[in-house]
Amino acid sequence: MNRAFAPLLGALLCLTGCEIHTATGPTEHDYKVIERDNAESLNATVHMGAGNLRIGSGTEKLVRADFDYDVPSWKPDVRYSNGSLTITQPPSHTAHFGKSHYDWDLRFNREVPLYLRVEFGAGDAHLDLGSLAMRRVDVQMGVGKLQMDLRGPVKSDYDVHIQGGVGEATVYLPDDAGIDAEASGGIGDIKAPGLRHEGSHYYNDAWQKAKNTIRLNIQGGVGSIRLISD
Repeated sequence: MNRAFAPLLGALLCLTGCEIHTATGPTEHDYKVIERDNAESLNATVHMGAGNLRIGSGTEKLVRADFDYDVPSWKPDVRYSNGSLTITQPPSHTAHFGKSHYDWDLRFNREVPLYLRVEFGAGDAHLDLGSLAMRRVDVQMGVGKLQMDLRGPVKSDYDVHIQGGVGEATVYLPDDAGIDAEASGGIGDIKAPGLRHEGSHYYNDAWQKAKNTIRLNIQGGVGSIRLISD
């Protein structure tokens, strides 16, 4: 089975009536700090099956990751080498149901160019990326809500690709960058106030005028997309 779709399968089983019981205990906190090194950029891949995910800035280190969980075997696996970072849920974490607690808070350095890939199965994901030196964003989401905030100083052109499942995604867009968004697939509803609409493409007034451009490609399943421009 493709690793990216395993979390989604588990979430869908939950929706269809399957119950998985996991013994929980007191909430534990763990963290990982990665010092800034000579890497010219950071390639970060985040695999989270189910829970609450937050990504943003707020560290002078290369990365600071904080984790809260109430099942000891759910401690995430963090690996870094030569500008390549992976943060992965443990194999034992197959579901996030009931009153179990599973939160990740990931903070990246604002100055280091970032290539970010997020594979997120079920729950809520809040990606506050506007203050980071983004170069590319790829998100695969399953069941739940995605909130992505790109507002902030756009330091270079970059691409954003969102592949949605059963859920909804809201993307906040800056007004000082050109926006070229294309949405396709079985998306239930698309709302893009403040953007011009031509076929499957959405543009802002700064398109082809601004120094930097954000290109979005959104492929949806059953759900809704909101593109909100300042």
